[in-house]
Amino acid sequence: MGRYREYLTERQEQILRHIRMAITGQGDAPTVAELAAAMGMQPSSLHYQLRELETKGAIVREPHRHRGIRLA
Repeated sequence: MGRYREYLTERQEQILRHIRMAITGQGDAPTVAELAAAMGMQPSSLHYQLRELETKGAIVREPHRHRGIRLA
């Protein structure tokens, strides 16, 4: 994962992989609720991980968009 500024945790890599698969398969990112359910996480825990992924440069989040997660 050398293209990211910082090391991703295993959990963050799993989340990123799921986002990538959803975009490839559906043509759009999952919602936070869909992603939390798929990952077996509480939405609050997922929000934390998404903030971390954004800080590390792996994703870009678009505020006020239901499916506002993009790969960086």
